Order: sequence, then C-alpha cells, then structure tokens
Amino acid sequence: MSSSRSPLRVAVIDDDSGFIRVLSNRMDSAGWQYRVLASSVPAEELVALKINAVLLDPDVVGQSGWEYLESICGLLPDLGVIVCANGATVSQRVRGLRVGADDWINKPCHPEEVIARIEAVVRRRRRHSSDQEVGPLVVGEIEIRPDQFQAFIGGQSLDLTRREFELLQLLGQNEGKVLDREEIYQRVWGYAMAHGDRSVDVFIRKIRTKLEKQSPDYTYIHTHFGVGYRFAAESPMSAAPAAVEVGSDRATEAAGAEAPGVPV
Repeated sequence: MSSSRSPLRVAVIDDDSGFIRVLSNRMDSAGWQYRVLASSVPAEELVALKINAVLLDPDVVGQSGWEYLESICGLLPDLGVIVCANGATVSQRVRGLRVGADDWINKPCHPEEVIARIEAVVRRRRRHSSDQEVGPLVVGEIEIRPDQFQAFIGGQSLDLTRREFELLQLLGQNEGKVLDREEIYQRVWGYAMAHGDRSVDVFIRKIRTKLEKQSPDYTYIHTHFGVGYRFAAESPMSAAPAAVEVGSDRATEAAGAEAPGVPV
C-alpha cells in the first residue's frame, strides 16, 4: 500500500489462535492497526471501530453466521468484507459472495495471501468511494444516490443489495453505452469472469424485476444479445423492437438463476 495512505484498520473475527498469531505478526510488520475479536459484535460496534475491512470466519458466529455476514454487508456498504473459513464448498462460497462479501479465502492459507487480498478489497472500496463524490444520477424516473448506496423512484427506495446497487450504478454511469458481460463482471466483482458464469445475467434479472415493479412506464436495461447490456430510459413503444431479443435473454438469465453451483 502507498505510504501516503494512513495505515489500514482491520477487524479480525476469528478464534483460531495459531492463525491469528501468524496473521498478527504479518499485520504488525505491515504497520496495520487491527482488532482481534473471538466472537461476533453488533454491526453498530464495527462502525465505531472505524475500520477499512473485516476478516470473518462465519464458524465463530455459529448457526447465525450467514445472517451475520449478510447483516454487516447490508448495514456497512463501505466496509470491505473478506471471509476466511475452513473447508467451504463451492455453493457456500457462492452464497457468501452473493450476500455481499468482497472475497473468500479457504483455510489453510498463507498470511501473505490474506494480506494481499485485504489490500485488494480496500483498494476497490477506495476507488468506489472516490466515484461517489459525484452527485446523484437521474435516468428516467430513477435517481441513483451513490452516497446512500441506493436508487429511488418517486422517493421510494428500490431496496437494492450492495452488489445490485454497484451493478446499477455502473450501468447508469455508462448510460447509452453497451457494456459486455466480462467488463461488467470485472468492474463490479473485481476479477475476471470464469467461463460459463451467469452471475451478471442473474443480477440483471433481479434489478429488472425491481425496476419494472416501481417504474412500469419505462424499460431501462436493454439486452444486446451475445454481447451485454445497455442502460437507457425508454418508453415501452420505443423499446418494442427489442422485445424478442430481450425476452430470449431473460430466458437465459432465468436458466442461470436456476443452475446449481454457479460461481460468482
């Protein structure tokens, strides 16, 4: 990390003494400020710690680990969240990433990799925060508010998850431009898309459903079959020529949503 930056502040929620000891030595060497917690704390207390990231082992939380992960991801949209756990299956990693975690590391792991992944997540968060300095973006009936990680129609929130908001914001910032799926994935998820991954299509389907419910007079997300998506507010009449193409893509998105073990 650049020396011009203040030291990273990290909370580690883990009770693996050996792992914590080795990781603490590495964080000390990096000059980080950190807090080790042997059990979960309310999300509000994490706010008070003024941290950049949290490294979480859901097993420490017990049966409510998934609910806790989703809670901190939803309540603390600026916080980098990295899960570090033993023996996770593909479906568990997918679930964690989809509820809002920025990264997942399987134990056993090297502390240097953990450090590098935390740094990468914080870099992405900082870039995203700098993007938020611009004012609200208005497209059709939608007002996209980066400062609140939400979008509104007629004053009503679309109730987006963090990942859904990041995707909608990216599309809105590129209004009228066709973005291919690989570019969308790279810019929202932060790494290259695996072959056959349908996560972009699944999230587009979810966002479309929310937009159509609250703004039925407009079509916002337009499919360019075999390429990607374009964002523009168009009336149903102007969007009519693309109806067949969009419909076929939605079928693909729906199929992707049903496919088990789809990587995010």
